Amino acid sequence: MKTKAKPETPPPEPLRAGKRSPTQLRPVKITVDSADFADGSAFIEVGRTRVLAAATIDEKVPPFLKGTGTGWITAEYAMLPRSTEQRTPRERTLGRISGRTQEIQRLIGRALRAVTDLRALGERQIIIDCDVLQADGGTRAASITAGCVALGLALKKMLDQGLLDHMPLRHLVAGVSVGIVGGRPLLDLDYGEDSCAELDMNVVETDRGELVEVQAGAERNPFSRAELLSLLKLADRGITKLIHVQKEALKKKSILFMAYGYREK
Repeated sequence: MKTKAKPETPPPEPLRAGKRSPTQLRPVKITVDSADFADGSAFIEVGRTRVLAAATIDEKVPPFLKGTGTGWITAEYAMLPRSTEQRTPRERTLGRISGRTQEIQRLIGRALRAVTDLRALGERQIIIDCDVLQADGGTRAASITAGCVALGLALKKMLDQGLLDHMPLRHLVAGVSVGIVGGRPLLDLDYGEDSCAELDMNVVETDRGELVEVQAGAERNPFSRAELLSLLKLADRGITKLIHVQKEALKKKSILFMAYGYREK
């Protein structure tokens, strides 16, 4: 009598840095009021990625908004020279801002404007400066997540000073990366994963689960709609946790931030 061969045990999936599971964020910490002289500031640590976001209230708007009664939110983004393994020259010494920097600045600005009642600001501008102290993947997502907290604190300051009659921040917004690496869908890619991903995607989402922006690109082969939807669901998981961290940080400054919507996914 022949004995049945035992089914082969599949090899264990390779562990990610920090022994994370594929659906797990890196450790996230947000510290508020990290810059004493800013109108609002937040320092975010996502694994080894560290970004300082600082808000400045400017009593004027860009020329195209003069006389409209509407405010504006914009962002600047920069990586410090030793935020990476090899020194990155300051862009001002090169005499121009790179295309990547311009793209990220616009992304941060769009994300924050999407959740803010700009007319409530009056003709004022809020500038969010995002400086990367250390980069290990996901700097644009971390900048949006910290930038939203810095913006919320600046708006609360304006409210306390009587410059606003209500809070213009309608929702919290956060960003996270997802991708396919070695055939596996992964949440919150670090640099090592991002640099070899078959598919890399950044998702920006509100505390209501509404999408603000999705940036996705295949590095080698096309991807299916099913894979896209699967990654969006994975991003939902990460955004939910990031918004919880945002809310916990903001609640320490004011109970006003208790009012923001938050739902488990």
